[in-house]
Amino acid sequence: MRTIFKSRESKKLKILYTTDFHGSEATYRKFLNAGKMYGLDYLIVGGDLTGKALSPIIDLGEGRYSVQGKEMGQEGLEEAKKSIRNRGLYWVVCDRKEWIRISESQEVTDEVFKEKKIEVMKSWIALANERYKDSKIKIFVNLGNDDQQYVADLFKDTGVIQRTEGDVVMVGEHEMISFGYVNPSPWHTPRELPEEEIYIRLKEMTDKLSDPKTAVFNFHAPPYGTGLDMAPKLSADLRPVARGAEITMEHVGSKSVTRIIEEVQPLIGLHGHIHEAKGFEKIGRTIVLNPGSEFGNGLLHAAIVILEKEKIIGHQFIIG
Repeated sequence: MRTIFKSRESKKLKILYTTDFHGSEATYRKFLNAGKMYGLDYLIVGGDLTGKALSPIIDLGEGRYSVQGKEMGQEGLEEAKKSIRNRGLYWVVCDRKEWIRISESQEVTDEVFKEKKIEVMKSWIALANERYKDSKIKIFVNLGNDDQQYVADLFKDTGVIQRTEGDVVMVGEHEMISFGYVNPSPWHTPRELPEEEIYIRLKEMTDKLSDPKTAVFNFHAPPYGTGLDMAPKLSADLRPVARGAEITMEHVGSKSVTRIIEEVQPLIGLHGHIHEAKGFEKIGRTIVLNPGSEFGNGLLHAAIVILEKEKIIGHQFIIG
């Protein structure tokens, strides 16, 4: 299946790539602000849109609440909710008995989590439509390993935001393919696949390309063996391994992603997943980059990339 969206009439194409919002309201809003601020043609998201945890707001009665151990009245509640959302968490207001019921049942936790993710994602889609309904700027999103299938279903007929995974999408004159699954991790996240399956799926997509050398790869997993996939080594109980005062680092990216980039040699690879591995490198002729993520601090990490048909004019990391 091939979906085509035309760019502005220009030889040079200006895109902003970012990834790993993990539910942060502040990061997402900064992302939307960046489109018009930088005069872009495309905004591209590499995955992991949704957050990872619930944060209870305990209703104590008589207009009093407890938020992370701090008691407050109605006047502080809205600011507390905003702070929770900016860190990528989802708040839920309930009394102590109800929170015990939620937190002690994985089934109930998952259901509340699902409701909150859907509620926030719908609001994000509505905000993008409001901000960009009359704009020529296109917004493309990919899902990541932490995003459930029900999140993908929200992006059907959503207006200015287009989910790209599974399609060959035209970004100006460049074909772009997107893939949000990652190789197995210690966290056992929703969208992980064995390396063999990842390669098969990537090969099927790259075989659809008519001009691979000018293609854009939007793969959530970074290529193995580069500076884009360095993360703390973990022990069996998922604690960082240290030697003396230093944390031991190791490569955790996808070997299949490295292999397909080596074979196809696209123009550029856009990656994420490993938040602390901001940087860029070359694999053969292909520039690969990871802008990193500090969603928990409400920061937007992104890369602005300027493309021509067969070359990259320049790229620059930004933080805001």
